[in-house]
Amino acid sequence: MYAVVETGGKQYRVEEGQRLAVEILKKESVSLKPVLLVDDAEVLSTPAQLAKVTVTANVVGEARGPKINGFTYKDKTNQRNRYGHRQHYSEIEIVSISKG
Repeated sequence: MYAVVETGGKQYRVEEGQRLAVEILKKESVSLKPVLLVDDAEVLSTPAQLAKVTVTANVVGEARGPKINGFTYKDKTNQRNRYGHRQHYSEIEIVSISKG
């Protein structure tokens, strides 16, 4: 059984026991919004079917993504700007997927 959940404006395919990095979360335990649930031959996808489905996860820790270096400039004006960015992520572990 696996589910597709939505968090942080992105969708992820998850199974029980899986760990993944998602946008930063401030809670210890999280209930994720399911978009799709596949259980062998049964597929639940409508909002009425997914109303009873729960996907729970625990926040295991926090991590940072790779550094992104950027550079902007404007021609003929000697205007240059260098910048860097590292995205913060929460690492979560899927505890349970239940059909309710």
